[in-house]
Amino acid sequence: MHGHCPPFADPNAAPVLLDVTRLIELRWTGRQPNGIDRVCLAYVRHFAGMARAVVQHRGVIRVIGAGASRHLFNLLVQGGPSTRPRIAAHLAAALAAPLRPQPGSLYLNVTHTDFDLPAHGEWIARHGLRPIYLVHDLIPILHPEHCRPHAVARHSGRVTAALTQGSGIIVGSHAVAHDLHDHAARHRLPVPPVVVAPLAGADLKPDGAQAVGCDDYFLCVGTIESRKNHRLLLRVWQQLHARLGAATPRLVIVGRWGWGSEDFRAALHASGMTDGLIRILDDCDDAALASLMAGARAMLMPSLAEGFGLPMAEALTLGIPVIASDLPCFRDVGQGIPCLLDPHDADAWADRIEAFDPAKGQRQRRIDALHGYCPPRWEEHFATITPWLAAISGTAPINSARRRRSLNVEV
Repeated sequence: MHGHCPPFADPNAAPVLLDVTRLIELRWTGRQPNGIDRVCLAYVRHFAGMARAVVQHRGVIRVIGAGASRHLFNLLVQGGPSTRPRIAAHLAAALAAPLRPQPGSLYLNVTHTDFDLPAHGEWIARHGLRPIYLVHDLIPILHPEHCRPHAVARHSGRVTAALTQGSGIIVGSHAVAHDLHDHAARHRLPVPPVVVAPLAGADLKPDGAQAVGCDDYFLCVGTIESRKNHRLLLRVWQQLHARLGAATPRLVIVGRWGWGSEDFRAALHASGMTDGLIRILDDCDDAALASLMAGARAMLMPSLAEGFGLPMAEALTLGIPVIASDLPCFRDVGQGIPCLLDPHDADAWADRIEAFDPAKGQRQRRIDALHGYCPPRWEEHFATITPWLAAISGTAPINSARRRRSLNVEV
């Protein structure tokens, strides 16, 4: 693994402090990375050569030394079945001699990890750090009906902390930037500098293997939870089956079962379509996911709320058509190429999915349109934030007593 040294880094500069708490949990549990995990992995790869790892646990925060950080970054990027005991052994030694962070250091938290806790804010202020937070979305605040009450409270605290104690905030889309601005205005909160830097998907490479037991299917990727609107897809497939009978295409859903999925699980079971017309895959690595995308007629994204939508970017990058909800972030990410529909209109979804019969030409027209797609790249993301971080690193630390009243959105 080779990290990149941003131009604002010099031998005498304070190191970047990169929070990897969430990635340690990812490798500890052995689950497949989701969108936020992928973002953190990209940051580890980019900053590995100049960063120090930060680990939080129940309000206790530790900074790890240079050599130990590099080794930890390698373990987190590589993953694998033996990662958990290797991380445990490494952290036992590394955390025994934590570093005191240098005042003025940039602290990066790109995973929504624990920056709502009072102990976190006290640590930032005590050491005079410049915290940079990546706010992925404001979904728990704007759509609390799709989240646990505890998650709503925690995320409200995160957004408030990012606004009041942050030296800067990174967002992945203009839609999130405007949500953030509106939230700050409603609650009369200050706004530090905000930069819009689109996120990139995983570098998926299909291996040509048969990913599912059929060659005629649509694909939906994402945690199975109420805001992802899988219930609409079930209604659509019931309509399609009534219209097409044995000619109905399959639906493959890739995602773990999440909060608010009980109604969909019960309805799916009652429909009798499980493992027939509709198949659920709750554990899928990148190679299998790439093959699934490559073989699908189209990616389906009927979400009721999103902050960015990495599966859309990944599918379009692979040249796979996308049918999605008409959401502001999908307009940004899709660059006018996906077919965007009302996420409540099952009839419109059924009509459009049926029209994606290869014999009717609709899918080929969408594939032809993909030739103009400019996929977001991590190189571009970091090229956007690098001068922005350089400007922040040259200013005085910002603490909760300091107030910013304007939203500075940079592209």
